[in-house]
Amino acid sequence: MSGIYIHIPFCKQACHYCDFHFSTQLGKKEAMVQAIAKELVLRKSEIDDEVETIYFGGGTPSVLSDVEIEFLIQSVYDNYKVIDHPEITLEANPDDLTKNRIIQLSKCPINRLSIGIQSFFEEDLRLMNRAHNAGEAEECIQEATQYFDNITIDLIYGIPDMGNDRWKANIQKALDFGLPHISSYALTVEPRTALKKFIEKGVLPDVDDEQAQEQFHILVSMLEAHGFVNYEISNFGKPDYFSKNNTAYWLGKTYLGVGPSAHSFHGTHRSWNIRNNPTYIKKIEEGELPMEIETLSTTDRYNEYVMTGLRTIWGVDLARIESEFGKNYLKYLNQQSSKFVEQGFLVVDDGKLLTTKKGKFLADGIASDLFFVF
Repeated sequence: MSGIYIHIPFCKQACHYCDFHFSTQLGKKEAMVQAIAKELVLRKSEIDDEVETIYFGGGTPSVLSDVEIEFLIQSVYDNYKVIDHPEITLEANPDDLTKNRIIQLSKCPINRLSIGIQSFFEEDLRLMNRAHNAGEAEECIQEATQYFDNITIDLIYGIPDMGNDRWKANIQKALDFGLPHISSYALTVEPRTALKKFIEKGVLPDVDDEQAQEQFHILVSMLEAHGFVNYEISNFGKPDYFSKNNTAYWLGKTYLGVGPSAHSFHGTHRSWNIRNNPTYIKKIEEGELPMEIETLSTTDRYNEYVMTGLRTIWGVDLARIESEFGKNYLKYLNQQSSKFVEQGFLVVDDGKLLTTKKGKFLADGIASDLFFVF
């Protein structure tokens, strides 16, 4: 089974923390949609099994019209083998999700909404320069739950000046809506973002890593108490509502990424498209694929598996390490991980190396210490 990721590189305005590829100039939207559809045709030979997920990410895919969304979905069906009842997700911002828009979306093949709430509080939204306000955040969920069963929202913690009480209130508001899935991320300060500049100039305080870690543990505690499974560090789902698209990434399944800056993975190699909208459109119109390809070495694949495995409830399968990468890699992993097991950050259970609750927030740092380096 494979997945298709469609990157829509447009947003109404730039969030202060975001370093994803997007443009606020929507004039080339129609040309972009046509180019993405053509890329789907050009690359159809790359997937020879069935497609089980289609994911519209960005950017802000909800800036597309319903006609444009359905056109791209049909382009997938016209060129790939798609399973019955695939998971089709649309990322959307609250300000795009009016009642009429939600009703129209419910009539198209989209069956999962990923709503970028980030916070239910005005002061947080202003700090992040979000396009929606707190009222729209709540109203869109109230409407969306009337028409969609499978909904996830994004929440951000570790925001400067957001104390634990406001963070708990954010989580509680999400719980009150009865949503089946929540994705939550620590605010990170990326280079070349407005947030980075504001912190450097002293306009905003820097992110407090200790508070972010504390708020992560609050998040885990509150959501697990309400029946959510923390199946990946940043993702919490009720049973049967785990994201099939994201789970495929973490389990190393094949996925095809189309659109500017989109990444693809095919087991032994990965590729990524150029991060430039006009160049992307021009190259695709000329029948060229504007991408770079990287062949992954055994060490690359080992390191990636360790990184993704430690982030999930499925962990790192030690038998797979030996069979797929060799005894030397297994020996190295056991040696490197022993100190973290002793410290209570990792545990070996039923042949799987797993992060404990204590170690989960630190999983990426721990994984980097387990990487095989020459």
